[in-house]
Formats: sequence, structure tokens, C-alpha cells
Amino acid sequence: MANIIYNEATKEFHLQNNRISYILCVLENGQLGHLYFGKRLTHRDSFQHFIQMRTQSHTAYVYEQNFLFSLDTIRQEYPSYGTTDFREPAYEIIQENGSRICGFVYESHRIFDGKERLSCLPACYTEGEGDGITLEILLEDPLISMDMILSYTIYEDYDAICRSVRFVNKGEQTLRLNRALSMSVDFYDSDFEMIQLDGAWSRERHIDRRKLAKGIQSVSSIRGASSSDHNPFLALKRPHTTECRGDAYGFCLVYSGNFLAQVEVDRYEVARISMGIHPFGFTWVLKQGEEFQTPEAVMVYSPDGLNGMSQNFHNLFNNRLVRGRWRNAERPVLLNNWEATYFDFNEETLLDIARKARELGVELFVLDDGWFGKRDDAGSSLGDWYSHIGKLPEGVEGLSKKVEDMGLKFGLWFEPEMINKVSCLYEEHEDWVIKTPGRSMSHGRNQYVLDYSNKAVVDRIFEDMEKVLTHSRISYIKWDMNRNITEAYGSVLSGERQGEFFHRYILGVYDLYERLTASFPHILFESCASGGARFDAGMLYYAPQGWASDDTDGAERLKIQYGTTMAYPVSSIGAHVSAVPNHQLRRTTSLKFRGHVAYFGAFGYELDPNKLTDEEQKEIKEQIAFFKKYRKLIQFGDFYRLKDPFLNGGDCAWMVVDKDKKTAIVSWYKVLATPNPKLKKLLLTGLDPHMAYRCSRAGEVYGGDELMNMGFLTDMEFTGTYARTAGVIKTDSGTDQGDFTSHLYVLECCGNLS
Repeated sequence: MANIIYNEATKEFHLQNNRISYILCVLENGQLGHLYFGKRLTHRDSFQHFIQMRTQSHTAYVYEQNFLFSLDTIRQEYPSYGTTDFREPAYEIIQENGSRICGFVYESHRIFDGKERLSCLPACYTEGEGDGITLEILLEDPLISMDMILSYTIYEDYDAICRSVRFVNKGEQTLRLNRALSMSVDFYDSDFEMIQLDGAWSRERHIDRRKLAKGIQSVSSIRGASSSDHNPFLALKRPHTTECRGDAYGFCLVYSGNFLAQVEVDRYEVARISMGIHPFGFTWVLKQGEEFQTPEAVMVYSPDGLNGMSQNFHNLFNNRLVRGRWRNAERPVLLNNWEATYFDFNEETLLDIARKARELGVELFVLDDGWFGKRDDAGSSLGDWYSHIGKLPEGVEGLSKKVEDMGLKFGLWFEPEMINKVSCLYEEHEDWVIKTPGRSMSHGRNQYVLDYSNKAVVDRIFEDMEKVLTHSRISYIKWDMNRNITEAYGSVLSGERQGEFFHRYILGVYDLYERLTASFPHILFESCASGGARFDAGMLYYAPQGWASDDTDGAERLKIQYGTTMAYPVSSIGAHVSAVPNHQLRRTTSLKFRGHVAYFGAFGYELDPNKLTDEEQKEIKEQIAFFKKYRKLIQFGDFYRLKDPFLNGGDCAWMVVDKDKKTAIVSWYKVLATPNPKLKKLLLTGLDPHMAYRCSRAGEVYGGDELMNMGFLTDMEFTGTYARTAGVIKTDSGTDQGDFTSHLYVLECCGNLS
């Protein structure tokens, strides 16, 4: 069970469940030292032997005549700069006299069942007695009369530690937080490879690996959003760790704004990983009685490789981050009209698409951009959240009723953070646009960003959206965000508080999300930001799924979805089958291949089904029927990555296994065909080694042990053979020679191995 043990004599805290341990202590100077994070350790009365100190000639020491105790060489829990530690700190506080030197020391602690909610921020939660237990450590700097409260929660069933920090100014002087990260951990060494998720529009969350080197290596965003460039996630793995074996540590920030995640390797090859709000451009003013709460960081450990690390995140996020009706709920099969019509539609066009979608088995019809104001192109009407009567004579209200009367649910697109100059809202409130006084405004996509640090803006957008949602039959919202922030300035913030702008902006976004999800708890929200430019754990708290990328090409989606699963569950990954040639790459792939890729997510379509052949419509019916049969397994089973497209020329394989290991689905993808290839097999994982599994497609029964140790052999289907007989080349049926081929296998448990 989850437990937190305090060794009073040595002032040590041991957080543990049945699988992991996290140990920290109060050092002799009152600061906190980090002792251990990893596989569960048996508790003992003292872990003081974990503290390593060394005499060295070129450093500084805390105490006179003591040539051992230097923070320069001691592993710390939440370090500061300037009192013998020369590495980058977790926080920085500027005082009225200009000093940035602090002296926070241990004052007290409390241990309690459960987890308190963070003020105005998304975070994981506990549910019921014994689900998790929290340690809060109060540190105090008596000179500046400031408290620092470090919070740690460990769960019973999830191998994760949730961390955050709260600063409280109890004194009379005004203090300025210039840096307030959410976590810091000092490891014993730096013998790790770092994994990060990088990219750009249409190629989000690609996996990038590097061996840790001395100095600082980091990923970050200062765009006002977590961004498609870098994701607020890092992993550290040992050099020989694989997907299924070896130590893997994961770190994920539950936040959607500017962030920094970095690893600093010092001259003794100690690795310090830290994560939180990006310090660039950040200053938070704390007057007497004011406080600041950092976002939450989630740390996981697994001895079972990267798959084990990822499953820790998946299970925690599915069960203790996603909230409400849609937690663990199967996502509806949807059809979005965007690539079918773009802005060129009317009510009858949409109803024709919806009727055909319903015939094929679709459950939810989503109307994308172009339904509001006078929106006929990307140049106008953002901010005018009322129906475009020229396209929809009875408005969204009438259209949604007609779609529901067909037996479909209805969804709607919004971009509530944006505004066009050509809009009624801009004419009424030009002052609500983010801009710096006296400076010109940059534009992006002919649109500008509303100042969500201004509560009046959030109030107005909520009122406008509430009207539409109250009078329409809406079950789903796609919340888009297509432009990052430039000329950052908060019109309602004083000059000394402009450094608070970016954080206050994202708090405004969270506020609007909170109000809407509370007022309309039945609605499924999907976050979107030019595809996957704000796909982060903070969004999952409000929107249990996110549009992974605007790139719907099946081959490109292999890398995007593979990388996304490093931290985020399959249920959260919006994945659609679109028309060919693909609208982003002009590539043509088979409907089968596109379907096999899109199955592994929140599945849907983005095309006009009336333009498909009878054979294609039949295939889509079969795809939807298959997905509905196995949707719960796919979205909430244990997901395993088997073949890495970043290391195998694009070829990819993954599988999902239900919790009782009775059913598994294996999907294997070949991107480019090769002549006379080597024999292939695929080692499966996650099965019960004592059970037999029937694969109806292969017509064979296999032992779970042989599938995981010998492997799954499918050479004939992937490579094929040919023979020349009387001048005719014969190929095996089902060889699928050619580019962009895929194979999907369902394994059903059929009893114990004899």
C-alpha cells in the first residue's frame, strides 16, 4: 500500500508503494536533500549512508572549519543558488534590497490521506480512502518572512509522484519570483539517454534521443503554449534500457503554457533534472499575504523499460487526471466535415454528409470551422460566436436538432481565444486584443489573440459560447488554437506585473474550460492547436482527447502517434481516416492502411463519404464495426510499442492487451517495400505465458510464451514469394507487396497451455 514514513531521528521521508520508493531528508543546514528515486526499497531506520560528501579544494563550504558540507556536491531536493551550490536553481526570489540569496530551512511537515486540489490549475487527484497519500513540507526563510510549501503525493496503484510548490509572502516587503519551477531531482550519475518529443506543425511529437553530456540540455517553449516544437515531457533511460526491460524515468508537466524542462550535468557527472514554468519573461510579484502556486509535475519510474514508463503515465492520466463523464468512457466514432468541405458548405451539404455517415456506422457528426458570423474564409468573424445564417438558415440550433433526429450526436468547432479584425467583437472591443502600447501588431493566419489575462474577456466569451451550447444539441466541442502570442502585454496589468502575463493568460484559458465543463458536463471536449501544438497533460484535465496533428497521412501518423504514446494514453489521441491523395502530403495510401493506423486513438473520419465508391463505403462499414467491437480494449488496454518507426526506416508495430490478458490486438506496418528482404518475426509482449492464444486470421493457436520469446512469424504476408512458371510470375495471395501495407491480428485466449 502507499505509505509515507518519517524517520524522526534522521529527519528522513520515505514515500513508497509496493513498487517504487522516493526518499528525501532534511540536511544539517535545514535544506532538503534528495536520497533516492527508483525501485521499492525495504524501509530502514536510517538512509544517511545515501548522502555523499567529498572534500575538494575549489569550492565553497557552508560551515567554518567544515570541508565536507558543500551544496556544490550534495544531491538536493529543491535547490537554491548562491549558498555554495553553483548549478542552476529551482527558484529565484528578488528582494527589495536587490538580493536574490535565500535561506529556506525546514520548519515542519504534515502527512495526510488524499490530495488537495491546486488553486486554478489542472492536476491529478485522488479518489477515496487509501488511493494516495500526501507529504507537505513547510520551509521558511525568516529573514524575508516567506514560506515555501513542497507537496508530494504517491499513489497506491500508480507508480508516480506528483509534485508542486507554493510560495507565501508573510512579510511586509514586496518580493518578486523570477523563477519557480515545479520540481528538481539530483541523480547519482548521468549515465542516461534523454528522450524528448519534438517537431513542428504536421510532424508533432517525434522522438529524439541523445546521450546526456556535460552542461545543460533542455526543451522549452516561450510561445504562450506548450507548442509543437517541444512537448513538456522528458524521459531518462539507461543506455541498455529497451521498450520492455531496464530502468526508465519519465517527467511530465501538467501545464499548457511556457515551460522549461532541462537536465544539467555537472563536473562530477551528476544529472539534475528540473521542470516548470519557463523563467524567461516570468516575474510574479508577491505582496504581503499573496501566494503563488506552481503547476504540478508528475514523475514516474519503471524497471520494465519505456513501455512500463508509458503505461504508468497512461494509467494515471486515464484514471486520475481525466475527470467527469468521459473518464474511461469509450470515445464515439466521429466524422468531421473539414477536409470534406472546408468553408464551402450549406445546411443541405452537411445533412447529406451526416446521412451517409450514419449509414456507415458513424456516431457523431462534427461541424468544423465556418459556421459562425460571416465566416466564408479565414479572414473574418473569429470572436462572433453566433450562427452564419447565410449558410445555416435555422442556425446551428436547427442543424444540431436535425442531425440528432437522424440518430447521430452533433459536435461543433470553436476557436475561443482568437479574433479577426473583420468581426463585430473587434469593432466593439479592439482593446481586448493582445498588443504592446506603441508597437505594431504581428498577425498570424489573419487573426489575433484575445487577452485572457483580462477576466472581462473570458466572461464575454463564456457568455457567447454558453448561448450557443444552451440552445443547441451539442455533445462534442473541438477547441482550436491556431496562433501563438506575440507582442505579449496585459492591458489590465500594471507595469510591475507584466511578467505575470503569460501565466495569467493560461489561467484564463483554464478558467473558461472549467466554467464550460462544469456547465455542460455531458460534452466531450477535444483540444486542438493547429493540430498538436498544445497536446499536454494540462489540457487532458479539461479535454480528455486532443487532435494529435493536422497531418492525417497514415505513414506520417505512425511516427506522430508512436511518439505521443510515450506519455499520453491512446484514448487521448485524436486519429482520423482522411481522403486520398492526402491533403497535407498528396500521398495515396490504402483505406485499409489508414484505418489500421487511426484505430489506435479516438477514431474517426475526415472526408466526404458520398464521394467514396461502393466498395470503399463497404470497407468503412467493416472498419467501424471492428473498431466498435474492440474500442474499449484499444483505448484503455495496456499499450506496447514493438517496432520503432524512427529506427526502422518508418516500419512500425504496436499492440494492445486487455487488463486480464485474454485478448490482444497486434498491428504491424510496412512503409516502403524492399526487394528480397530478410526473414522477419515480431516479439510480442504483455501476454500470459501460460495461456494459449488463437489467431483466426493466421488459423493457428500459439502459446503466450512462444509469442513473447520466439516471436510472431508473418513473412509470407509481408514479403511474399514468386516463381516464374511458363513465363508467368505467380505471387502468394495476401503478399501485400508494395509500399504502405499493414496487417492487424486479433489474439484471443483459448485456454491453458497443456
